[in-house]
Amino acid sequence: MSTLSLRLPTSLHRNLRELAEREGVSINQIINAAVVEKVAALHTLDYLRERAKRGSRTAFDAVLAKVPDVEPPDYDRLPHGLEPAKARRRAVKERSSRVRLRG
Repeated sequence: MSTLSLRLPTSLHRNLRELAEREGVSINQIINAAVVEKVAALHTLDYLRERAKRGSRTAFDAVLAKVPDVEPPDYDRLPHGLEPAKARRRAVKERSSRVRLRG
């Protein structure tokens, strides 16, 4: 285990102390948890960027082409009132083309 000297603004230290008391843990545990979350998020971004580099639009389109164009079974339908993705995409395209025409 390592020791780290950390300078925090008084208001943040006070906020951490109150949070730690409310949660029934030490300030050290709160800081450790926050650092773990941040490090994990940064590693996840690195991983996703690396995976994205290996991706291919052609391969993606080939996989999508295998998906049958059929109505979903009742148990897999969107709740009433939500637009299907195709309609949403079409509406977005229409809005963006109107914006381009005006500009």
